[in-house]
Amino acid sequence: MTPQLTTLANGLTVATLDMPGLETAALSLNADVGARNEGAGENGLAHLFEHMVFKGTRSRSARAIAEAIEDVGGSLNAWTSRDTTCFHARVLANDVPLALELVTDLIASPSFTDADLALEREVVLSEIGEALETPDDLVFDHLQAAAFPAQSLGRPILGTRESLAALDGASLRSWQGSHYRGAGLVLSAAGKVDHDAIVRQAEAMLGALPSGRPGAIEQASWVGGRISDSKRNEQTHIALGFKGFGPLDPAFDAARLFAAALGGGMSSRLFQELREERGLAYSVSASHGIHADAGVLTLYCATRPADADRALALAREIAAATAADLSPAELARARAQMKAGVLMGLEGCAGQADWLGGSLITYGRVIPPSELIAALDAVTVEQVRAAGAAMLATPPALAIVGPKATKLAA
Repeated sequence: MTPQLTTLANGLTVATLDMPGLETAALSLNADVGARNEGAGENGLAHLFEHMVFKGTRSRSARAIAEAIEDVGGSLNAWTSRDTTCFHARVLANDVPLALELVTDLIASPSFTDADLALEREVVLSEIGEALETPDDLVFDHLQAAAFPAQSLGRPILGTRESLAALDGASLRSWQGSHYRGAGLVLSAAGKVDHDAIVRQAEAMLGALPSGRPGAIEQASWVGGRISDSKRNEQTHIALGFKGFGPLDPAFDAARLFAAALGGGMSSRLFQELREERGLAYSVSASHGIHADAGVLTLYCATRPADADRALALAREIAAATAADLSPAELARARAQMKAGVLMGLEGCAGQADWLGGSLITYGRVIPPSELIAALDAVTVEQVRAAGAAMLATPPALAIVGPKATKLAA
């Protein structure tokens, strides 16, 4: 299966993959814009925009949008990250034109009424309240703030109660005009799809969007630091971060493999030593998160307050030991897990549509899965150890949420 690509006159890219044998399709409209595009007084605007487009367009109310997609058994949703925003739909093959009409209409002609904004602001405030009461989510927002202080990358995606109060309809319309431009958008579709038909409809629906790209993002600058948030929880949640590697860095694959070997599964060192051998935590993991120009190695665990100091110290010891003596067998296991995750995720049309859009947004081209697999196979034990050691040598960022958080050792 070979993807087909077409670029419209305004720079928007249409990417499709026809998957024989399927009777369904997935569509994604990927925008190269997220929370880190916000100015200091706009925190939460990218996420609020994503919410508000579902409140109605010039042709459909919020109820009509929901009924239109569910009348045909489909689904329509969206998400906002720090780097990107994605609007996606799943439908039966015959309903691809409807799904494409709905998805494109969201960003091409949202209504943004004051009444809708007043209601949706309350919804987002409830979402913020829920996040503040969910320590295993909150700790990662705190980690970002500790790692990237006074930067857009360190602010919460949802915004704050104070920042939301300052956002209005003019803010939303300005965001749309400034950031939803042709060259910053990728429309991807996979499943039983007709490339030429999708291109024609995309041209009709989105061809009038302005050309060009969203404004340049503030470059990530890793600082590191500590945020302690004492809460009356049963567990203490700990997230320890180190500066990682961005997706364009030659050490990127080695860094991801290091994180997988350290804490990516039940056989990993963190899981085996902290949970299985010491009983210090139920939830324990390591991951290598990415942004457009940065990466974050994160060690996470949730433990009893009395065990928090011990768990944190041991996690750091295990990470250092992994960077020093990772074995070929551990690397092979981590590599197999990562390759399986990629290939299994591409078995469905939703995974393929996401892959097309994500590749084009991040790399400017579609990365063949075989190329990624070959890159993973080429990484050596020495490279993984070196990537781990380099990350662990950076100033750490530490976030702690739970009882007596301010008393834990850094």
